[in-house]
Amino acid sequence: MDTNELKSRSAGFALQILKLVDQLPVLKSNYIISNQIGRSATGVAANYRAACKARRYKEFVAKLGTVVEEADETCYWLELLEQLNMENDEVVRLKIESNELVSIFSAAL
Repeated sequence: MDTNELKSRSAGFALQILKLVDQLPVLKSNYIISNQIGRSATGVAANYRAACKARRYKEFVAKLGTVVEEADETCYWLELLEQLNMENDEVVRLKIESNELVSIFSAAL
């Protein structure tokens, strides 16, 4: 997968998470999760974009490490949604995608 494909995939992932957040029932627990998962998922795309513009290899590796952390954090919040009985096909699909992104970006480190 090339840089542009990964940019597109990570941005698409962030958008899908934001759409999921908009569909969650209005509950206090969902508010907390929505805020965190929205930040971590958009952080995947934003930090990968920043990594691609890195001036030095060290800077690239540091940003890519942040991408891995954000993707893994997103997976955590999706797992929490499952535990709160908010699991549906979209949550399961996004959890798989999150794990795939962790693997892809980890392999690049």
